[in-house]
Amino acid sequence: MDFSLTPSQEQVRSQARAFAQERVAPMAREMDERGAMPLALIQEMADLGFLGGPLPKEFGGGGWDAVSLALCYEELGRADSSVRGFMTVHTSLVSQCILQWGNEAQKREYLPRLTCGQMIGCYCLTEPNAGSDAASMETTATLDGDQYVLNGEKIWITSGNIAHLAIVFANAEPKLKHKGICAFLVATDTPGFRREKMRGKELGHRASDHAHVVFENMRVPKSALLGAAGDGFKVAMSALDHGRLGVAAGALGVAQACLDASIEFAKTRRQFGQRIGNFEMIQSTLADMAAGVDGARMLVYRAAWLKDQGVKVTRDVSIAKLFAAETAAQAASDAVLLHGGRGYSNEYPVERYYRDIKGLQIYEGTAHIQRIVIARELLGRE
Repeated sequence: MDFSLTPSQEQVRSQARAFAQERVAPMAREMDERGAMPLALIQEMADLGFLGGPLPKEFGGGGWDAVSLALCYEELGRADSSVRGFMTVHTSLVSQCILQWGNEAQKREYLPRLTCGQMIGCYCLTEPNAGSDAASMETTATLDGDQYVLNGEKIWITSGNIAHLAIVFANAEPKLKHKGICAFLVATDTPGFRREKMRGKELGHRASDHAHVVFENMRVPKSALLGAAGDGFKVAMSALDHGRLGVAAGALGVAQACLDASIEFAKTRRQFGQRIGNFEMIQSTLADMAAGVDGARMLVYRAAWLKDQGVKVTRDVSIAKLFAAETAAQAASDAVLLHGGRGYSNEYPVERYYRDIKGLQIYEGTAHIQRIVIARELLGRE
């Protein structure tokens, strides 16, 4: 098998790595402490072509393949999970979803503006009583003439307070359960669209914007439907295949960052008259970490490659997300322990990696849900 990257893929990785290490990494600690990322940084990502990377050139995109997108997410994840998370929501959950399900008018209306950073997108699926069980959502969409009236609420909506466009999921036929769900493209300045910052302070991804969104008799036209009426559940699940690849690649980036930091610390930290990297327990930890990172990389790249071949990748993406996130969680735990007291302080980035990785085990379906998805793909349904 040929694991080499094409010249265009190498170019994407090099460009993403330079941006991540030169622009994102130096401000990651400050963003984490401040609880926000500069909008100017988002515009830089747009100007570099990241936000529209996987979109066709006719919409201002770069025409990247899935492997190139995964490489970009990996490099951003090595520097800061909040920045990578923003891009995954904006580019994979929103833009790629519109590309797959939108009609021609919707694509031409929204994709160029999402690509250039003129618009920021968010994805409104999760509710207080409907997380992994999306079919039990309580937000309703009542048809009234040529409009739908939406009522309900969503939580943990990444970029919800800064977004201009939202993909909103609501049930128009609750009796039909998941078959009654519809997806809508909604401008966030629509009357009845109310949003506020989530209460409390996040464990990780603190530079991300997380919103609580409420819909109060919000009216949207039938033309706002993304896909056909009743296709909302299909839209949501297909978008999660895009998003899970982004999370998997981001987790791989975190795992690699933990390995990089641990190697550097093991080389420079001295105890008992020698560098700690000379001790066998430290070497064992680094060896296990390196093996896990390589395994995660193969799974993430394989899932992306299969996606480029047009293969159904639900199982492969879930396996990649599960393994990469679990590997990164172990790597982050080991990295903090290896750094000792220094790892317990945000003076060193491994403290942030340790907090951030818990989000990656939860976002786009928890580790438990990924195991259910994988098992269903293996066993089928009765």
